[in-house]
Amino acid sequence: MSDTAHATSHPSTKDYVRIAIFLAVLTAIEVALFYLNEAVGMEGWDAPLLIGLSTIKFVVVVGWFMHLRFEDSFLARFFGAGFVLAMALYGIVLAVFGAIVLFGGG
Repeated sequence: MSDTAHATSHPSTKDYVRIAIFLAVLTAIEVALFYLNEAVGMEGWDAPLLIGLSTIKFVVVVGWFMHLRFEDSFLARFFGAGFVLAMALYGIVLAVFGAIVLFGGG
């Protein structure tokens, strides 16, 4: 990509501030979910919501702060595949430890 093309499509400081505020709002929602889980008893809903919010934050951070949306699509697929693999591993670990707790093991 040429320097002029990159310079014209690069986000402005105002864009970065908006993104930072958006990420701060998502983080506040995540913290609120933790307290709502205890106060209201949202058992079962908190984990999927937190995983969804973390997915949104991952896409925003990788896309904007790491400038991935301005790069070749191979890099987007590379990071996306890594994220999918990490979430799959996370799910497997949760399932294994959930099974251990369910069956009274270790």
